Amino acid sequence: MAKIAVIATGGKQYKVKEGETIKVEKLELAAGEKVKFDTLLVAEIDGSQLEIGSPSLGEKVEAEVIDTTKQDKVKVVKYKSKTRYKKNVGHRQLKTTVKILSIA
Repeated sequence: MAKIAVIATGGKQYKVKEGETIKVEKLELAAGEKVKFDTLLVAEIDGSQLEIGSPSLGEKVEAEVIDTTKQDKVKVVKYKSKTRYKKNVGHRQLKTTVKILSIA
């Protein structure tokens, strides 16, 4: 049976399966390096087996870093009427693409 897991990284939680590719907040790792994620939940897809951590199960999900890229630009505009104040700011967040190798 295939397993699913819920991992925590970068202040967010992700539901993952083995072989899946996801984008997470930037990790300070080079392409090809392996990383283990803090695991909150591990279960079979059909729900027959379920492990829930309190608060976590440890590092049970192993992944490989594929690359680090920037997201699309987000434009932020600050404006105040009648005062001639307008400010435009752009931001591009760094994301790391990882491939889930195994769920223990």
